[in-house]
Amino acid sequence: MATVEPDTLTAELDTLATEGFVVLEGVLGAGEIVAIRTALEPYLQGKHFGRNRFEGLRSQRVYALLAKDGIFADLVSHPRVLRLLDHMLEPNYLLSAALAIHLGPGEDAQQFHYDDGSYHIPRPRPPVGVSTVWAIDDFTADNGATEVIPGSHRWGDERPGADDPRRRKMVMPAGSVVVFLGTLWHGGGANGTNRPRLGITPQYCQPWARQLENMTLAVPLEIAARYPRRVQELLGFNIHPPLMGYVNGMHPARLIDPDYRERNRVEAQRATEMLERPR
Repeated sequence: MATVEPDTLTAELDTLATEGFVVLEGVLGAGEIVAIRTALEPYLQGKHFGRNRFEGLRSQRVYALLAKDGIFADLVSHPRVLRLLDHMLEPNYLLSAALAIHLGPGEDAQQFHYDDGSYHIPRPRPPVGVSTVWAIDDFTADNGATEVIPGSHRWGDERPGADDPRRRKMVMPAGSVVVFLGTLWHGGGANGTNRPRLGITPQYCQPWARQLENMTLAVPLEIAARYPRRVQELLGFNIHPPLMGYVNGMHPARLIDPDYRERNRVEAQRATEMLERPR
């Protein structure tokens, strides 16, 4: 994966706070894009079309990506994204969803929505989640580039119209990623070309929020066991101290790490301190 550019972090965070989104261009190299395409190819054979207009009746969606190939573990833990999440979400945040969207030719525009709308908390409010969309193809004005409404992460009850003049298309070259707050109104654009458009959307949530996809069931234990510890924690094999996430009263990493007892168990130490703290 591409190297981190720490000098841009402050500007990226400022843009997220102001606009509700930021585009990071050219994060993936050509070889990485080819590898992602190759990993997805077996699942893009016309068997996973959307079930409704929201998913896209002319589009294919592939869920549970980390159960399919290890390259997606690298993508969801990319340092250019995680360093932003480290400032926007609480420690121990989770991977909430990870899916590929193969937007078919002639696909209609998706209705505007915000990704953490499943948490029924009145707006305006801080986001419960942060989403990303990786461009595996070039995202153009004609092939269904994601559309966002800048500043809409601060809205209360206001809702955008289908043709809201404030919408902005996320035109970006393949290998780029747009990062946006879970409260930002957005939607997939219409694909007016004769070629599909491929994107991948990992989404993240606060450590106390329920994941959209139940990752510890979606990814088999034997596959999760092969991933780096940071990825395992994103999947949910972790504790949000003092107690959230335990299995049979113990740390869930015991299910996949035979050397768990050799770990520096920071979460367990913090949990003990929190539980024994005078109230």
